[in-house]
Amino acid sequence: MASNASHVLGDEESQLSGGSNRVQPFSSTPKKNIDDEGKKHTSLTVAQRLGISDFFSLDVWRASVGELLGSAVLVFMLDTIVISTFESDVKMPNLIMSILIAIVITILLLAVVPVSGGHINPVISFSAALVGIISMSRAIIYMVAQCVGAILGALALKAVVSSTIAQTFSLGGCTITVIAPGPNGPITVGLEMAQALWLEIFCTFVFLFASIWMAYDHRQAKALGLVTVLSIVGIVLGLLVFISTTVTMKKGYAGAGMNPARCFGAAVVRGGHLWDGHWIFWVGPTIACVAFYVYTKIIPPKHFHADGYKYDFIGVVKALFGLHE
Repeated sequence: MASNASHVLGDEESQLSGGSNRVQPFSSTPKKNIDDEGKKHTSLTVAQRLGISDFFSLDVWRASVGELLGSAVLVFMLDTIVISTFESDVKMPNLIMSILIAIVITILLLAVVPVSGGHINPVISFSAALVGIISMSRAIIYMVAQCVGAILGALALKAVVSSTIAQTFSLGGCTITVIAPGPNGPITVGLEMAQALWLEIFCTFVFLFASIWMAYDHRQAKALGLVTVLSIVGIVLGLLVFISTTVTMKKGYAGAGMNPARCFGAAVVRGGHLWDGHWIFWVGPTIACVAFYVYTKIIPPKHFHADGYKYDFIGVVKALFGLHE
C-alpha cells in the first residue's frame, strides 16, 4: 500500500489510521487529499525526501520482517517448483512451472500486502521508491530484508534436498551458463551475456508495465480490487518465466530472474557458477526500473499522479540542489 493513496505494493501506511493498528478499507482516502498533499511536497528537505526518519521507525523495521519471511518462503517455494517440475516426467515442465509460480506468487503477495505492502522483490521496492510511493530509505530496508530472507529460504531448501539434486539443479537458482559433459570433456553451455541482459531488462520492464502499474495506479487498484490486481501480477510473472525459458531454448539458462534477491540467495548458499554473470540479475532490473520511472514521467499527469508523491526521485534531486518550485 502507498501512503495516502489507494495503492497495492506500496507500503502498509495506507491501511493504518492515525498510526494505530486498525486496518482501514482499501480505498479509504479521498482523491482530493492526494492533490492537496502534492502541493506541499515541493518544499521538503533532502532528508524528508529520502525518508531518513524511516531508518529510525520501529514500524518500518517491523514491516520489513514481513518482507524477510515472505522472501524466504518465496525462494523456498519457487526453487522447489523449479527442481520438482524438471525432475518430474512431464512433457512441458516450463508450462507447469510457470503456472505454479503464478499461483504461489499471488498467494504470497496476498499474505504479505497487509504487513508491508507486499513487495518481496527488490524490483518492486526500488521502482516504488523511484516513483515516490515509498521512500528510498524504506526501499533500502526492504531490499536488505529481502536478500536476507532469500538466503534463509535457500538454506532451508538446501537442508531438505539431497546434495545431488542441489548440484544438478543449481539449488533452483538463476543461471546463465552451466558446465555440462561434452564429447571431449566438460563444456560450458547456456546463453550469451548480452542476450541474458536484454532478456532481463525486457522481462522486468514488461513485469512493471503490465502488472505492477495497476498496483501503483490508485484508480485501477480501486476499480479492480486487491485480489484481482495481485492475481494479475502473479499471472504476468508466470507468463514471463514461461516466455524467457522457452524463447531461448538454451540448456543452462534458467530464464529471466526478475527478482535479484532470489538469485542472490541461491548464489550465496550454492556458490560456484551461480556467481557467473550474477551482475546481470541486478543491472538488468535496475535499468528496467529506471526506464519504467521515465515512462511514468512522460505520460500525461492526469493518468498518473507523478508530481504528487512525497518521495518522487526528481523531487529528491531538486531538493538536493535546492531547486524548489
